[in-house]
Amino acid sequence: MSHAAKLLTEFVGTFIFLSVIALSGFAGALAPLAIGVALMVMVYMGGHISGGHYNPAVSFGVFLRRKIDLQTMVTYWLAQLVAGALAFVVGYLVSGRTPGIQPGQGVYAASALTIEILFTLGLVLVVLNVAATRATEGNSFYGMAIGFVIVAAAFVGGPISGGAFNPAVGFGATLGAALFHSGSWTNLWLYLVGPLAGAVIAAAIHYVQVTGLEELAGRRPAPAAQDPQPSAPKAIGRN
Repeated sequence: MSHAAKLLTEFVGTFIFLSVIALSGFAGALAPLAIGVALMVMVYMGGHISGGHYNPAVSFGVFLRRKIDLQTMVTYWLAQLVAGALAFVVGYLVSGRTPGIQPGQGVYAASALTIEILFTLGLVLVVLNVAATRATEGNSFYGMAIGFVIVAAAFVGGPISGGAFNPAVGFGATLGAALFHSGSWTNLWLYLVGPLAGAVIAAAIHYVQVTGLEELAGRRPAPAAQDPQPSAPKAIGRN
């Protein structure tokens, strides 16, 4: 698969996914479900081409686990950030509204940062286990697992931190608010530091998990050679 095809997939998938986020205010209480489903279907759309990251934190976690190289990560980041910015600009142009992003009213920065770290950790850890681990290779549920992490995160974490869990969301939403509503850049750091820190922790946990799987596989006895002569069946209940 060419790198250009991978970048195109990351750009298109991020743009559509983040466009849903930019317009999710119209979904009311069902917004988290719309966002998670959008991620799920975009992961199925592009997972076999680019990995279906659509999130710089996911790309960072995958890079830390040596599934992609530095150049791939950086180019993915560029595609994701540009697509994220464009999604929120287009979202405003078609709706006249830009959601911006900020912690919930009365929420301390430390609380918002903790939520961003926690749920991005969960997202990246699920991605690594269902889409970048040999033991689960070829499964059909990876997109659903990834999408529903975001459904849960948006429902319970969104009201606290603002619910980015993705630097492209934080950047795009902040840029949109700054362009159209004179919004502040003050909270952007939460949506950059939190998700990237979550990705680092997730990569470390995944390393331990995979090391444990490899050790377990190494302790399993090799399959015994089959006797070419059929043996008599053993009596039930006897050794």
